[in-house]
Amino acid sequence: MSPPSRPDLHTTREALRRGAGSAAAELELSIDIARSAACEHAFLKTGFDEARRLAADPATVASPLMGLAVSVKDLFDVRGETTAAGSLVLAGAAPAAQDCPPVARLHAAGAGLLGRTNMSEFAFSGVGINPHFGTPANPADPTVPRIPGGSSSGAAVSVATGAAFIGLGSDTNGSIRIPAALCGIVGFKNTARRVPTEGALPLSTTLDTVCAMTRSVRDAILAHEILADRKVPLSDVPLAGLRLAVARAWMLDGLEAPVALAFDRALAALRDAGARVEEIELAPMRDLGAILARGTFAGAESYAWHRDLLAKAGDRYDPRVRFRIEQNANMKAYEYVDLLQARRQWIARITAGIEGFDAVLSPTVPIVAPPLAQVAPGAERDAEFFRVNTLLLRNTSVVNMLDGCAISIPCHTPGELPVGLMIWQSAMRDDTVLNVARQAEAALAEKHR
Repeated sequence: MSPPSRPDLHTTREALRRGAGSAAAELELSIDIARSAACEHAFLKTGFDEARRLAADPATVASPLMGLAVSVKDLFDVRGETTAAGSLVLAGAAPAAQDCPPVARLHAAGAGLLGRTNMSEFAFSGVGINPHFGTPANPADPTVPRIPGGSSSGAAVSVATGAAFIGLGSDTNGSIRIPAALCGIVGFKNTARRVPTEGALPLSTTLDTVCAMTRSVRDAILAHEILADRKVPLSDVPLAGLRLAVARAWMLDGLEAPVALAFDRALAALRDAGARVEEIELAPMRDLGAILARGTFAGAESYAWHRDLLAKAGDRYDPRVRFRIEQNANMKAYEYVDLLQARRQWIARITAGIEGFDAVLSPTVPIVAPPLAQVAPGAERDAEFFRVNTLLLRNTSVVNMLDGCAISIPCHTPGELPVGLMIWQSAMRDDTVLNVARQAEAALAEKHR
């Protein structure tokens, strides 16, 4: 099982530069997909006419993105539009006066903004359910509606269906990598400080990261270069020149059979291609539960942002989101300060534990996408929803606590539900992670052939 086939951004740009087709025709194909049943509930608002105008502008066609379709999560300010973050309570808020920096950079690069994508309300869930506007179904399985993953659910579906070449989203505890893994596409979480967060509605000011999903690693590199306004130096170091770690503690616990199988095959493919893959315990990983026992950054910081709004309109929130925010209402100031200190110490221990490795390998999430019906809105399914949400966030949130960078690339074989391989490192090692991912993607593709 896999998303419908459409060439990635690089292939499409190369064809257009050769004179094969036009940006306007490619945009119309994107619009057709966005309007199709495959993208039902993926978009909360569309801007087809403005995108068409850009795709017909010769100056746009000469730009890096050539007027090709990009989607924007409903978390980001776009001039003249309301940023509601998938909620009802902000639906009447004043429209943004200007584009936030990431959107401005996409505009400057010639993006055709297809529309605003659906999301978990206020980005507070890895599942992707939205009870207000519906939930887009994962396109990887045409027979059983499955969760898309969240919180960047609509962004993932827009890319996986081929409607958008880049899906702008955010990653606070895994909100880019989780839906990328479940939908069978690529999701890159850069080091948080690389891309400005101004003009993005916050979940956790400590952990929030602005980043994107794409259909290939090379497209992920281009998207990152645009969003971070920097050039990624490409390396030709082969897999045989890389030393990669597999973290046993925490990351490999309780894997579903399809995930364990795909992950083991991916490791075998990398070893066959010459990579030195070594298992390490990385014991400090198991300390995370105790560190977060009294509260989390996302919980404390989201409550600080939402407390007045909850007092006025709490009944209009997704009940599951409201519950998670209010859980942290009683976190004490000294507990928050202790959490900051514990994080600094934990980062130092994890960084020391992976010293000498080019990157670390883990399953992105320990499960494949469960059916939507299993976690749909309803008090009778709340326990299952929270169980699934905890599992989805488990591996990816490690990298956010580390202040690190990570990419999820597909590692399943055709005909299987998608599984993501997460390649990660500590802060500011983005270029290494992206270059390792280029090599890993090629090795996995060769193995599948």
